[in-house]
Amino acid sequence: MQFKRVVVTGLGAITPLGNSVTDYWNNLVGGVSGAAPITRFDASKFKTRFACEVKDFNPEDYFDRKQARQLDPFCHYGIVASMQAVQDAGINKENVNPDRVGVIWGSGIGGLKTFQDEVLNFGKGDGTPRFNPFFIPKMIADICSGHISIMFGFRGPNYTTVSACASSTNALIDSLNYIRLGKADVIVSGGSEAAVNESGIGGFNAMHALSTRNESPQNASRPFDLDRDGFVLGEGGCCIILEELEHAKKRGAKIYAELVGGGMSADANHITAPHPEGLGARNVMRLSLEDAGMTTADIDYINVHGTSTPLGDVAETKAILGVFGEDAYRLNISSSKSMTGHLLGAAGAIEATACILAIQNDLVPPTINHFTDDPALDPKLNFTFGKAQKRVVRAALSNTFGFGGHNASVIFKKFVD
Repeated sequence: MQFKRVVVTGLGAITPLGNSVTDYWNNLVGGVSGAAPITRFDASKFKTRFACEVKDFNPEDYFDRKQARQLDPFCHYGIVASMQAVQDAGINKENVNPDRVGVIWGSGIGGLKTFQDEVLNFGKGDGTPRFNPFFIPKMIADICSGHISIMFGFRGPNYTTVSACASSTNALIDSLNYIRLGKADVIVSGGSEAAVNESGIGGFNAMHALSTRNESPQNASRPFDLDRDGFVLGEGGCCIILEELEHAKKRGAKIYAELVGGGMSADANHITAPHPEGLGARNVMRLSLEDAGMTTADIDYINVHGTSTPLGDVAETKAILGVFGEDAYRLNISSSKSMTGHLLGAAGAIEATACILAIQNDLVPPTINHFTDDPALDPKLNFTFGKAQKRVVRAALSNTFGFGGHNASVIFKKFVD
C-alpha cells in the first residue's frame, strides 16, 4: 500500500532551557547550560546536588489550584507543552474530526514524586492506610495522555509508551505509523518526565549513573569529553503535532518538517550498559534509514543520545561509524544533553524538536563542555563542539537508548511538496 505522508505542524516545550519552543531553541543554539544546584529539595546529603530543573514554572498559571494539586509535575509539563503545540498548530473543533485525533505520549517513569510522597507519608504514620484518592491517577505513567485527550476532546488512539529513555521516540514512531496507515489524521505526541526529587537523584546515584561534579554544575554534562563522569538529570515536557500531509494542507497549516521514518531495536545485552560495540544502536539506525527509504548520504545531522557516560558515548560513536562509514565524517553530530541534561522519557521528544528546528533553520546546535579529547573517539568526527554551526540540514536523525536495551531512532527531513 502507499503510505500517507506525515508532517510536523505544531511544537510545544517546557524545558530546563526555557518554557517555550523559542526560548528552548535560542538557548540551545546559544550553548546555554540548564544545570544548577537543586532547588526542589535539600540535596546536601546526596552525592549529586545539582540537576537541570525546569525554572520559573508555576502550574497555577495554567490550572486552578485544585486541579494543579491533582496532577503530578510530569503531567503539568506535558499538558502545558501540549497546550502550546495545539495552539501553534492552529487546531480547533472546526478544522479537525476529534474522532481521528489521537494522543500518544511517552514517559519512562511517570509520577515518581507522587509515589514517593504518598509512601513517605504512609511510613510516617501508625500503619493506618491514609492515601490521597488521587494517588493512583496522579502516579500512573499513562495518565498524561488521558488528561490531554480530555482537555481537547480528542477521541482517537490514546496511550503511553514506556521504554525508559526511548519512550517518547517510541511514541513518535507509533504516531507516524497510525497516520501513514490512515488510522488517524492528527496525533498529539511527545513526552514528559519529572524525576528531579529525592527518589530520582538517590536512585540514579546508587547506580553511579549521575555526574558528581558538584563544584561546577554547568560544566558537568560533557558528552564525548575524556573526563565525563555521568549524566545530569533533567525534567520537562515536549509536544509535537504530527499530521497527515493532505489534511494539514487542506486546513492551511504551517509545516515545520516531515517525519519520514523510525526504527526500534533491542541490545539484548545488559539492563543498564549499552552493547560495547553499539550493536543495537547500529541496528536501529539502519532500520530507520530503511523505513525512511534513505541512505547514509541523505543525512546531514545526528542528534545523538550522548548522555555523557563513559561507556555510552563510545558505543554510540562506534555504531555511527559502523552504519555511516565514510559518510560519518561529513555529518554534524551533537548532544543536546550537554545543555538540557537527560530528560529520560521526554528526551526523545525534546531532541526530535532540536532536529526539526535544525532542519528549519539550517543550524546545528552545539555540544558544549568539551575540554579534553578522548582518544577512544575518532578525532575526524564533527561533534559540533563549542558553537552552533550553519549548514544546510536536509535530514536529521535522532537517537534514544533506554535502560533495558531499548533503542529507538527517528528521521525528519525538509518538507518538499
